[in-house]
Amino acid sequence: MRILVDYRPALRQRTGVGEYIHQLVRAYTASFTDEEVLLFTSSWKDRPSATVSADTGARVIDRRVPVSILNYLWHRREWPPIERLAGAVDVAHAAHPLLIPARGAAQVVTIHDLFFLSSAEHTRAEIRRDYPALAAAHARRAHAVITSTQYGRSQIASRLGVDPDRVYICPPGAPAWHTLGREPNVPEDGCILFLGTLEPRKNVGVLLDAYTRARARRPALPRLVLAGRATPAASEWLARLRTAPLAGHVTHLGYVADASREEVYRSARVLVMPSLDEGFGLPALEAMAAGVPVIVSSRGSLPEVVGDAGMQIDPTDVDALADAIDRAVVDREWAMQSARAGLARARTFTWEQSARTLHRAYRDAVMRRAGLTTATIGGADERVPPKRSGG
Repeated sequence: MRILVDYRPALRQRTGVGEYIHQLVRAYTASFTDEEVLLFTSSWKDRPSATVSADTGARVIDRRVPVSILNYLWHRREWPPIERLAGAVDVAHAAHPLLIPARGAAQVVTIHDLFFLSSAEHTRAEIRRDYPALAAAHARRAHAVITSTQYGRSQIASRLGVDPDRVYICPPGAPAWHTLGREPNVPEDGCILFLGTLEPRKNVGVLLDAYTRARARRPALPRLVLAGRATPAASEWLARLRTAPLAGHVTHLGYVADASREEVYRSARVLVMPSLDEGFGLPALEAMAAGVPVIVSSRGSLPEVVGDAGMQIDPTDVDALADAIDRAVVDREWAMQSARAGLARARTFTWEQSARTLHRAYRDAVMRRAGLTTATIGGADERVPPKRSGG
């Protein structure tokens, strides 16, 4: 097969979606060496790194078309077909919920979460304009839908009306750190770490409230570190860091490049993710793989990802989050037990397994595009991967 994958989310900074696409393609090309994978990028000013092709094993097709213009044409006019930009392909895989227009290719979309439906007011203007109106129809037209959790699969089926047999679960794989991951990482002087884009669904305001309450009870509480790119919506949170009682006790690192992530986790005593919704929650998996205890929200996919290897809290309950942070700091027995459980759980997530599921999704999508029936393809039980234990 000749497969085109939308690489634009990884073009500038490889945050969540971009990192997911990068690593999934990398695992895919390593497992299926007889197939050709193309990475499609498009921007007026940003160019892909010179190392992308060597790192992923895929060939890059780079076009100087502004992202906003191409997205409008693709989403609202369904033009130009990808064949005009990249030549003939068997599969056109979008990294987001909306189809890449194609004349003859099987069309695949990626849907990690449905936050754009439940909280459209907290999304970027382009997403707010297009996703709520178009995602359901596009997902139902897609020949395959990729998601990262069983939670995501059930949401796509129930809220978008997609046949569950067309939804394939491809979770991220745990990272292979250079030095972390062999034993618990719970440094006495470690920080309380939040890692992720500072946007509304990450619930950073509640985290700041909880940290303030916990520190009022325990003035020697370790510092809080916010590691992630700040969106315009984060301006109020960042302003709070400059005034009492948070000034001098909370640090914003900004975007953390891939090469620096291990050191950030090494400095952590606990990772806190109080998100209102997550399609997966990659930092939780990264932290578990590093031996760092985790506190996560009881919403979205995070309970499925973490299972019983971490503490789960209601993300709207400030007192519960403050208590969880305090326990993570003072209860070393809990911290060590959680870290060991996280290490074991992280080992169950592999990119290789997800690459095999992705290959099945591509194969089935091509056959559906050709008009073959479910029975001809092989049946639903073969195509849908089993739910992970504890998820």
